[in-house]
Amino acid sequence: MATAEPLRLRRFTRTERTLHWVHATAFLVLLASGLALYLPSLAQLLGRRPLLKDIHVYTAVTWAAAILVVVLFGDRHSLRRTMREMDVFDRDDRDWLRGRKTPQGKFNAGQKLNAAITAAFAVLFAVTGTLLWLGERDTRYRFAQTLLIHDWLTQISLLLFLGHLYLAVIHPKTRHALNGMTRGWVDAEWADRRHEKWSREVRKADRV
Repeated sequence: MATAEPLRLRRFTRTERTLHWVHATAFLVLLASGLALYLPSLAQLLGRRPLLKDIHVYTAVTWAAAILVVVLFGDRHSLRRTMREMDVFDRDDRDWLRGRKTPQGKFNAGQKLNAAITAAFAVLFAVTGTLLWLGERDTRYRFAQTLLIHDWLTQISLLLFLGHLYLAVIHPKTRHALNGMTRGWVDAEWADRRHEKWSREVRKADRV
């Protein structure tokens, strides 16, 4: 008797989901406190600028420490596998960016670009944020463009976040992807439509 096709496909491990939500939670706190510090009227309304600055700084430190803990004690094999998949940018990905309907792997070209931009921004935020913090204590670390770069990163990140939120929560064709990041699995039928190459690989591995 033939084995029935699985209705669900495992998409993300617990370690991958934990890493995502650690980053997302810290990002929201940093964004909210950063905007409050950036907008004078909002800072005045809240009336606790020193507290907001402390929240901003300590959240950044906690975020870096939490990511390190997850990487050290979590499933590093799944993280390495995901990074390898993110690193591959093939012809199907390039065609996808040109608007052509091509089969995608576990991550489509847009998700790969978003991950690369997010990682780059995290590094730039950390560098500029550290320089701003040191610059308050030592003038040798004060550079004219540091605050401007930090502010521009915040504004661009806000736009990227809104786009990500729309695709993950509202857009009917893509919002099912959120299930993979909350429960760890997605419907096989959805995976066949949105990530055909990855779906085939998972099904083939299940039969071995």
